[in-house]
Amino acid sequence: MIDNSGSNVQLSVITPSYNEESVIKESVRKLVQALDKFPETWELVLVNDGSTDNTLDIMSEVARGDNRIKVVSYKNNRGRGYALRMGFRNCVGKYVVTIESDLTWGEDIILSLYEELLNEDADVVIASPYTKGGRLENVPLKRALLSRLGNKLLRVSVPLNITMLSGMTRAYKGDVIRNLPLEEDGKEIHLEIVSKASMLGYRFSEIPAILKWQLPQKGAPKRKSKFRAGKLIRSHLLFGFHESPILLFGTMGGAALLLGFILGLYLCYLYFIREEVIGDRVALILTTIFLILAGFSTSLFCFLSYQIRDLKEEIFKLRHRLYRQAGDN
Repeated sequence: MIDNSGSNVQLSVITPSYNEESVIKESVRKLVQALDKFPETWELVLVNDGSTDNTLDIMSEVARGDNRIKVVSYKNNRGRGYALRMGFRNCVGKYVVTIESDLTWGEDIILSLYEELLNEDADVVIASPYTKGGRLENVPLKRALLSRLGNKLLRVSVPLNITMLSGMTRAYKGDVIRNLPLEEDGKEIHLEIVSKASMLGYRFSEIPAILKWQLPQKGAPKRKSKFRAGKLIRSHLLFGFHESPILLFGTMGGAALLLGFILGLYLCYLYFIREEVIGDRVALILTTIFLILAGFSTSLFCFLSYQIRDLKEEIFKLRHRLYRQAGDN
């Protein structure tokens, strides 16, 4: 168990970066400017996720002479999830905010997230462009559609009234996020946090936010996108199916049963109403039988999947409780 209760830092802000030499210096300047308005003690944790450009050198330069800025770095690029886990491990604040290094959500979102944590006594606060008062600006249509549709699917799979489950811009109670057993190295960590925190009964809240992409300036070097649509879609679908097996197995089983039932009614119509001989319709009969059996089997598998998921949740809760008790002792 990680215990930083003795720390006098009220707020830790974590921002992971990979090859962000073009924006990191200005981003840190804006973050420090925003945090200077914060009436309590704070620290800024810059995580260099194995950048191959000058990101680390710039981080070290801006951190020099300011003991409120901490640089965490390692050689190889490991992914956003690993970077965040390293940030959680190295921060000491009573409250923790994670934010994008390019400040697409704006630097003022930090204090808004922090205030929501206190006002709602929440354990996790998520910034969302999809709740009332939030919006997207200058986001490419493909990215906007994938994000909106993906989060609608994810909402179905978790028992939370949250519109944005895949974003990184969030706030946490420090002891909650530091003691949550996290394993994901990629962007899937955002879903992992939601899943595990909701299993343990932690309280969630959400605030409206504006996700604004900066339009490229003429003559400025174009930043290379790290977005991989295929991988992101695959991971989100797997998460949705894991959290709510009915999305996959229930749909498949229901569709098979419905189609088998329709074909069965059609065979009954041919035999009883039109008085036709159906013995020679072997393919249709076999297809009907197969669909009905497949539907029942898949529906049963859906039921078993829920039983397995519930069992895994109970094991996870037990492990976490034992882990916290061992830390208290």
